[in-house]
Amino acid sequence: MLQISLHIMSFFYIAAGVYHFVKPKFYLYMMPAYIPAHKVMVWLSGVAEVVLGIGLLFDATRSFSAWGIILMLIAFFPVHISMLIEPRFDKISKTFRWARIPLQFLAIWWAYLFTV
Repeated sequence: MLQISLHIMSFFYIAAGVYHFVKPKFYLYMMPAYIPAHKVMVWLSGVAEVVLGIGLLFDATRSFSAWGIILMLIAFFPVHISMLIEPRFDKISKTFRWARIPLQFLAIWWAYLFTV
């Protein structure tokens, strides 16, 4: 079961990373104003998600990739917080915006399972 979970997580991060290049406007819209170089940041986060997602699939890089995902998810918290407080996001369901916070903790826990 854990192996299936690993492959699902890997697919999720690879697909999300690729989506950064397919639909960059989706991610650019979420970027808080205080983060510089929005396009570069979207590109870098997409590359990171693809590389870390692939890294989960190999024993030699799994732990490193899982820790990288945890750090990346922690780095994304300010984006989720800004989506809660910035009025430009009011058209997105408040329930959805709040749900992202506990989901972020769940994703961190999920990645932590593969750190050893």
